[in-house]
Amino acid sequence: MGYKIGTDRKQLTLLPVSVDDYISEYHICRLIYAFTEQLDMWTLGFKYGECKSTGCRPYDPRMMLNLYIYGYLHRVRSSRRLRDEAVRNVEVMWLLEGLTPDDRTICNFRKDNAKILKDTFRVFSRMNNELDLYSGELLATDSVKIRANNSLVNNHNKTTVNNALARIDKKIDEYLNTLEQMDMQEDKEEDHPDSSKIKAALEKIKTRKVKYEDLKARLEEESEVSTVDPESRLMRTGGEGRKLDVNYNIQTTVDSKHHLVVDFEVSNCASDAGNLKGLSDSAKEIMNVEEITNLADSGYYSGADITACEESGTKCLVAKPAASGRKKAEGFNRDDFIYDREKDVYKCPCQKELNYNRNRKDKKGMEYRVYSNYPVCQSCEKKAECTTTRYRERSRLGCQDTLDVVDERTKNNKELYKKRQEIVEHCFGTIKSVWGYRQFLCRKIIKVTAEMSLTYIAYNLRRIFNIFAENREGLAIELG
Repeated sequence: MGYKIGTDRKQLTLLPVSVDDYISEYHICRLIYAFTEQLDMWTLGFKYGECKSTGCRPYDPRMMLNLYIYGYLHRVRSSRRLRDEAVRNVEVMWLLEGLTPDDRTICNFRKDNAKILKDTFRVFSRMNNELDLYSGELLATDSVKIRANNSLVNNHNKTTVNNALARIDKKIDEYLNTLEQMDMQEDKEEDHPDSSKIKAALEKIKTRKVKYEDLKARLEEESEVSTVDPESRLMRTGGEGRKLDVNYNIQTTVDSKHHLVVDFEVSNCASDAGNLKGLSDSAKEIMNVEEITNLADSGYYSGADITACEESGTKCLVAKPAASGRKKAEGFNRDDFIYDREKDVYKCPCQKELNYNRNRKDKKGMEYRVYSNYPVCQSCEKKAECTTTRYRERSRLGCQDTLDVVDERTKNNKELYKKRQEIVEHCFGTIKSVWGYRQFLCRKIIKVTAEMSLTYIAYNLRRIFNIFAENREGLAIELG
């Protein structure tokens, strides 16, 4: 018994007469096409969104957007690989109507329309809202750090630059000492055979020293310098104990109904604090609602930011971070002082009242109310257990009343708060672990934002395609 026999390569076959016959009626390519056909490319501001009457004919930006969305859906982001797909992949041939742009044209589309792609993502989010794919009630906000196109070797701070200069100076001294020893040799009629090589190496390392001296001068005004992607920054990639890497921080808001991304922002700041208000307001504007509930982890616990959210109609559930510093082994700690909201006083462990004294601001500009009772502290029998100074003060954030409400709400809604991870982490797991998007190809925030826009458009399209898996005809009708 022999092997299975295929079709002779030279045998004539009757193939379908059109490329459209290769794409099934409810294929995802038709969803991509339906989305881009509804876009007003000129209003959005795409380059070549409207053709000129003279000059060489450009590619339709819809076709180029089709190509990129398809590529990001199928883990193909390189312009050269997308160029190859256009000549061998029948699905791409259908999307591009047989056009075969070169890699430079493909690359330039993403570069020239970097800002427009973020607006395109938001247009898509509004379409999803019109299709009733968002709940409009419950969101989850979190961030994910993705490596920038800049290695650790090309990220410098004062310590690394000073260490590099010290090594360079040491190496220069070694070369100079070697040349001096050669000059002192008895036979001076001919140059030492290795002296020319050492001199060349010396010139090379001196050039390198100039580079690091320039970096040192720049670091007088900046905390760090990335030489390949100047806007990327060093961050801890995934919590305490994880390694540092040069990243961008992607702030993302995801709706709870189908785990679709509502909006996002790309930042080169490692901290999440202060981002909740902006993301919540943007999500409310996209979903056209006045009130929303937003779930976030302890990284977003910022008094001023949470207060602004609560005042603007965003109900927050944010985990309170663990108190910094160690508790005293003996004596009285901060938690032993109980606040009485009705009287606006603190009661110390000895049941004495600390009254409001003054306001103060910390280095970050946060305002505190300070409570104290100097006469009572000075005559207290347990003063040694409480403080080593003349009296004890207790500070309270000016917005602490709002934080207390949020803390109580989060504590009483543990089951709801547990949904945060399953809502937002689903998106990050798909993009990083399943699709393998762990590093950006582009550089600088505006182009990285363009990459994330394409990634999240592709993610949402895939989610929508799966949501309507049993009703593809209904999806086709909805999209027109």
